[in-house]
Amino acid sequence: MGSGRPLLIRLDADGPWSDRIVGGKAAKLAQLARAGFQVPKGFCLTTWAYDAFVKEAGLGVAIGMELGRKSLDDMRWEEIWDAALRIRAQFLAQPLSRSLGEALVEGLRGFDASKPLAVRSSAVGEDSDGRSFAGLHESIIGVRGQAAVQDAVRLVWASLWSDAALLYRKELGLDPAHSRMAVLVQELVDADRSGVAFARDPRDTRQERALIESVPGPCSLLVDGQVDPDRWELDRNTHAIIAWRPGHRDAVTNDAPLLETRDLEQILETLLSIEHLFGWPPDMEWTGRSDSLTVLQARPITTAAPDADEQRTWYLTLRPGDARLQALRKRVVEQLIPELEAAGQTFAAEDLERRDDHQLADAIATRSAAIARWKKIYWDDFIPFAHGVRRLATYYNDAVRPQDPYEFVGLLRDQPLVARQRNAAMGRLAQQLAASAELRAAVQRLVAEYGGALHWPAFRDELMHGAAGAEDFVRGFEEMNRRFLDIAFDQERLHDQHEAVLRNLIELSQVANASHASDSSAADVVATLEQRLRDAVGQDRRDEALAVIETGRLSWRLRDDDNLLVARLESQLLRALDVAAQRLRDVGRLRAAGRPNDAHVEAMIQALRDPAGSPVTLQPVTKPPAAGLSRAASGETPRQLIGQPASPGSATGTVRCIHGRGDLGAFRQGEVLVCDAIQPTMTHLVPLASAIVERRGGMLIHGAIIARELGIPCVNGVRDAAEVLNNGDLVTVDGHLGIVTVGAAEFDLELGGEST
Repeated sequence: MGSGRPLLIRLDADGPWSDRIVGGKAAKLAQLARAGFQVPKGFCLTTWAYDAFVKEAGLGVAIGMELGRKSLDDMRWEEIWDAALRIRAQFLAQPLSRSLGEALVEGLRGFDASKPLAVRSSAVGEDSDGRSFAGLHESIIGVRGQAAVQDAVRLVWASLWSDAALLYRKELGLDPAHSRMAVLVQELVDADRSGVAFARDPRDTRQERALIESVPGPCSLLVDGQVDPDRWELDRNTHAIIAWRPGHRDAVTNDAPLLETRDLEQILETLLSIEHLFGWPPDMEWTGRSDSLTVLQARPITTAAPDADEQRTWYLTLRPGDARLQALRKRVVEQLIPELEAAGQTFAAEDLERRDDHQLADAIATRSAAIARWKKIYWDDFIPFAHGVRRLATYYNDAVRPQDPYEFVGLLRDQPLVARQRNAAMGRLAQQLAASAELRAAVQRLVAEYGGALHWPAFRDELMHGAAGAEDFVRGFEEMNRRFLDIAFDQERLHDQHEAVLRNLIELSQVANASHASDSSAADVVATLEQRLRDAVGQDRRDEALAVIETGRLSWRLRDDDNLLVARLESQLLRALDVAAQRLRDVGRLRAAGRPNDAHVEAMIQALRDPAGSPVTLQPVTKPPAAGLSRAASGETPRQLIGQPASPGSATGTVRCIHGRGDLGAFRQGEVLVCDAIQPTMTHLVPLASAIVERRGGMLIHGAIIARELGIPCVNGVRDAAEVLNNGDLVTVDGHLGIVTVGAAEFDLELGGEST
């Protein structure tokens, strides 16, 4: 590398301190250091060092392949996360070249080896005017030793390709291919308080007002949202305190301000001096003690409010800190889930038939409001907590460095999901049918006779008088229906869809593992992976590792369970609407043949509360057409559909598309299950499938994990899969390559290969 392209530049040295060489963060810190501001001692690995590493390791091609599977605009964030996880693993797997290693050794000579370091991102474009990447790239605190510094540098480089960073660049219209990363290595400042400060209140920069926030300890706690800060508003001109809002730590409001007047004065003076230096009001991160102030970072104010950049805030939830996850875990597991379960049980126990019209209208309104509330909680609490499984993935891969970046999924096996409990109950019923030819024949005959007009009480009585062992089967069926099928799917209740469920049970009775019994090796796999992680992190971090595992498992379970629990509330709303519809039909005030759904809530409430009102006509609710390619639009079916390989293996079969509840009972053993995504309401179909094709992509969505556990090929992220493919189409699903071939699999026949 020529002298004109240094791999490393010290912060106190002259050098090419341009954004494209050292990134925005380092460029501004170097300028502050030269102007006499106190900044942490350190150096910067330039973007030339990043370029050298990427080139020598061949990572440019790998990154291009990951992001070239489909347009970034067409990727769901789960798919982007998958790509980011694989890219991160490749960065960690590649050693630094000799020249890069020597540059780091030279840079570290000036540091006290006993003191911890901070390894921080400084991407090109970061901290620029209008583009705040705050919190989206990696910063690693408390790094000790040369090997740990090298690991941290690779992780910071890899964070350039994190899901959060890619999504943010997508939002800004930036081409990720032009992204480059420099890395700051600095001494970790021993501080008892830290914070952020704005030379002008970002909520209204026209006001002559500054804003200062502070927390005890390192600034990362505030930036990551782990601690609620003290907040002051100050007059820029007089330096007078306009307002103070105490923060909350450990559910306790601060009794006294964390900063004294002289501290506030020092911070404000520093802000105004930086503003004078750069010519724009800064957003500054700071740390220190009462007798010193160290500037960690300064950038232009880019948001209308500290928390107003909603998109960036949401992206930050994709990588929550451990403290945030633990707080969410306590709230979700101990409070919200029990409350959600109780709400469903309460609604299910209410006798709606005995309520008068006004009371029934109130019941509908209460259920509708409850669903709206829980859907907000779903996005505010359940989804952020669901990222605990992604934290597990990153933690495991960083520590263990497995060849397969999805090895950690084995730690999620055999979790007591509600859907698994339902599947086990269905498996037991299917085994009863498999064990008794008489019982199975009786169920098949009656299902065929009743068809879509199956009336359960009559069906039950006839079955119990016509087959031995029917009493146990009926008892188990009713218990399963009560516990697990009082849910809504596709705006219809599954509770009364007995024909579809019985057809599923008949098909399941033909499957060898109809019981859905756990793989006998699952416990061994889990134990092996847990031990592998404990060995990798060492005894000192054993408790931390176990906490990450448990949080990951809980987040995975609840990510599945909460869908079913909310679906139970939706079922109870539909039940109330059905009661109301029948009541209005009986008096000639409902002019609609179909069943009402949540789109008709207001109309039904109004009709119940106004007995003299006009007859009600329920407008049909139509789904919008698919936005992408469809067979009808194109006139032909593509020969190959490209997606993401989600579960290995290859299988050939005929397509069965699941668009809604009405398709569940039609599914037959050996068919290829094609859908938007495998929902918890339909996982019982997976053991029947020869393969799975999903529109949604991601290695951690339900279909992918269940398919891998059962050894079923799966390709997901296939655009418009359920629109391009039709029932009866012959397809070959290649879960190794992520390809769905439409038509006969000639290549298998020619090569003598077998579909498994």
